[in-house]
Amino acid sequence: MQLPSSATVAAVVLSVVVLFIRATEAHNITHILANHKQFSTFNHYLTTTHLAAEINRRQTITVCVVDNAGMSDLLSKQLSIYTIKNVLSFHVLLDYFDAKKLHQITNGTALAATMFQATGSATGSSGFVNITDLKGGKVGLSPADYNGPPPAKFVKSIAEIPYNISVIQISTILPSDEAEAPTPGPSQMNLTSLMSAKGCKVFAETLLASPAEKTFEDNVDGGVTIFCPRDDAMKKFLPKFKNLTAEGKQSLLEYHGIPIYQSISNLKSNNGDMSTLATDGAKKYAVVIQNDGEDVTIKTKIVTAKITATVVDKLPLAIYSLDKVLLPEELFKASPTPAPAPAPEARAESPKHSKSPPAPASPAESPADSPADGPNGDADDLTDSGAVKYNAGASLAAVFSLWFAFNVLM
Repeated sequence: MQLPSSATVAAVVLSVVVLFIRATEAHNITHILANHKQFSTFNHYLTTTHLAAEINRRQTITVCVVDNAGMSDLLSKQLSIYTIKNVLSFHVLLDYFDAKKLHQITNGTALAATMFQATGSATGSSGFVNITDLKGGKVGLSPADYNGPPPAKFVKSIAEIPYNISVIQISTILPSDEAEAPTPGPSQMNLTSLMSAKGCKVFAETLLASPAEKTFEDNVDGGVTIFCPRDDAMKKFLPKFKNLTAEGKQSLLEYHGIPIYQSISNLKSNNGDMSTLATDGAKKYAVVIQNDGEDVTIKTKIVTAKITATVVDKLPLAIYSLDKVLLPEELFKASPTPAPAPAPEARAESPKHSKSPPAPASPAESPADSPADGPNGDADDLTDSGAVKYNAGASLAAVFSLWFAFNVLM
């Protein structure tokens, strides 16, 4: 049998590597724009408003960027950072449009939803952008509710990763009264009212009666993420809460806050230890963020709680409801591992009638919130399978490529 040439082997191996890299490829909008200094202002505000993370998380999108001069026109309106986020989100289309597709639009026009529409802040069709194939090979873009010729024109393609992300330059910022409407900042929001309205009333009322409430308020403008246990979980925990000292009560409440804004997509991608508002020098009071598929869990050495809903997510404030109260090891002890029951004495006269030893009690049957002066117990394993992720598509591509290479070489 004739063996394949070195060139053939090299070509096959290279194809395997390329396919594997393509399968694991993910886009990063800030890295894409970093190579184009004329879009540095637009890129800066994508990062400042945390829109970059949202864009990187999504698939099949088009980002319509404007140059620094176009951003200067927007910034001259002196809009708040929260309003600028709305305006820029209006420039992210939830569909893929590269240069070729823009010039081949069916019937000459297409309507695309935007990230601003997805926020729920847009009313009617105000969160949609109309794309029109104009005469002379030009393409115009306008808000769906805009009267008149398209105010923005397609200039050129900046980057294309079919059919993942397309970055195109347009001539000017798309006008939108709704996107540019004043957006209240988080300091103007009533934190406890927001929590009470979304099923965390008991936690909110407990917070109001504690100095911890001021700690949360003081951190809002700089960025804060709050985890509020739902009413059913908090009611069940109240008897234990009342047994804590005044300092312990404050620390436990502050343990439910992180001194940085974290969107749900950030929580999914930034797994690991995080400090809390209760962290103070030697008092670690840390939590572990982990995601299991679409679920995000907040884990301590005592309990694992799951995020059940988003109460509010408006930069720089995020509030999420939990199905359990977070219990820090500084205030509670992990439940001890139960010792196995001793085996019964064997009956020599009738071995077949001997009974199996009773099964040890499961951790779920043991108290998970023993008092701090109780016996020490083993902590939960923090390296469970939820902390490890892999790209299934990449694995399949690699397997197929290796199979193909084997057949060629054989």
